[in-house]
Amino acid sequence: MTSHKFSVGQVVAFMPGPRDANIPRGRYKVQRLLPSETRDPQYRVKHAVDQHERVMAESQLTAEPETGRPQWPGTRAPS
Repeated sequence: MTSHKFSVGQVVAFMPGPRDANIPRGRYKVQRLLPSETRDPQYRVKHAVDQHERVMAESQLTAEPETGRPQWPGTRAPS
């Protein structure tokens, strides 16, 4: 089993592939780390705007850069 790159609570960005036209772009928050039978770990993530939860592979996600702005709706910017 491969270890996960992202942790629960981390904000990540979705990198769409050619078959991902119907999945909203933007920021997602990692809700759970899921087991995977492949070398690509999976995550349960929640979209920042529509609050819909989805399962995504690690290869579809990238770390959201630290910008000084709130990372998630309803949270405060770091001081």
